[in-house]
Amino acid sequence: MMKTIRGKLIVYFFVFFFLFYITAISIFVSSNQLTTTYHESFQRFLLLNSISQQSEELYSLTRAFVTESNEKNADAYYTTRKSLIADWKRLGSAFYTIDKIELQNYMNLIDTFIHETELTVGFVMRNDFENYTYHLEETRNASSYIQESTLELINLELTAYQSFYKDMQLRNHSFFLFIIFLFVTSVILAIFFAFWFSNGITRPLKKLSLAAREVSRGELAGEPVEIKSKDELKLLADTFNNMRSNIHGLVEEIKDKSELDRLVKEMELKHLQNQINPHFLFNTLNTLSKMAYLEEARSTSNLIDSVATLLRHSLGDIGGKVALRDEVEVVKDYFLIQKTRFSERIVFKLDIDESCLDVLIPRLTLQPLVENAFIHGIEEKEDGGVISLKIYQSDETVMVEVTDDGAGMEENQIRQLLALSDRSNEHVGHSTGIGLTNVIRRLQLFYQQDHVVEIESEVNRGTTVRLVLPMNDLERVDQIAYSDC
Repeated sequence: MMKTIRGKLIVYFFVFFFLFYITAISIFVSSNQLTTTYHESFQRFLLLNSISQQSEELYSLTRAFVTESNEKNADAYYTTRKSLIADWKRLGSAFYTIDKIELQNYMNLIDTFIHETELTVGFVMRNDFENYTYHLEETRNASSYIQESTLELINLELTAYQSFYKDMQLRNHSFFLFIIFLFVTSVILAIFFAFWFSNGITRPLKKLSLAAREVSRGELAGEPVEIKSKDELKLLADTFNNMRSNIHGLVEEIKDKSELDRLVKEMELKHLQNQINPHFLFNTLNTLSKMAYLEEARSTSNLIDSVATLLRHSLGDIGGKVALRDEVEVVKDYFLIQKTRFSERIVFKLDIDESCLDVLIPRLTLQPLVENAFIHGIEEKEDGGVISLKIYQSDETVMVEVTDDGAGMEENQIRQLLALSDRSNEHVGHSTGIGLTNVIRRLQLFYQQDHVVEIESEVNRGTTVRLVLPMNDLERVDQIAYSDC
């Protein structure tokens, strides 16, 4: 039976392959004939147009040689004359749709024209003014006759093309009828073979489908499906019976473990209930900000707004993307908070190119870098320090530099950071818990490239962390981020 099913499929394949193969050959042969006829007709139009243009050009070159008989004009004349003679020789074999007498007259006219140009050039070389003037005039007249005759021949060719067009329409109609016949025949054959082939497998499949419905309703302990035929369907039924038996055993095992899982969930829920809801804290901060504003404590209100903004930003999807502009606003709020805490000890500087702020970056990228510069570079210095944020465009990239004049790092520390080593206790921000290595890795995954961060540092002189954001990959980044949502 297994071989029979395979044989039927092979017969299906070869029947339809042979049918469409014959159809394709027929359409190709007919289309090739139409294309050849059209190509020949089009080439005749091109040949006539080429002769017309070259005759005008040859007359112009002849007149130019009369005016100035130098080597350059002579070379141009002989080159054009050679091309015109080549087209002239093609006329006899190309124009079989035109009367031979008319074609011969046209060829004689071209021959006369070429001869007159040759006489004109010859008399110019002999400095015979009277003769080359006369033959130049004859050349002009012959050129005019060629233009007129060319138009007449094109008109005759178009008249002949009308019969070709009617024949093409007739063939298109025949193609249409043939396609209808092919469609009807294919449908009939497909229906016949479909019923003939499916009759032997539909009954076992019905049994399997009924058993599958029982499984979908949760009836896993039903009677096994029995199929007597020794073919693929028998194997499918045995596999289905084994699958249902295995699922039944797994369900019983899951029921045994469900009680333990319930207890674990209850413990996790109690643990969560002991934590502060960050959204409740955010709403509380907003309320405090409004109260401080109403009490005209503007500095306090601004500080609370900055904390609320920082909290709102950190509550967002850590895997999402934001514009660089949003990250800069969060950094400004962070600057305000730290400025309030440390007053004159800390100086913050911003140098930002506004045209670069539409670049997309992962959420919580800049603020952890600035916080890292503050905690590990400036906070421990008694005399404070300076932290600067600079954003500018360089070639096809946007550069983001976070610089401090603090403690700095040694070369081996920089190499460990760039190698994304596991340093869970170093360079981790207080407010978000996101460290420098986390930022580097998320940028690499976001842009799908390794070179996204550069670090320059000198002990007791300061550190510069530079982000290299590719502008050309923005569309690809947007697609990657969208597919991850």
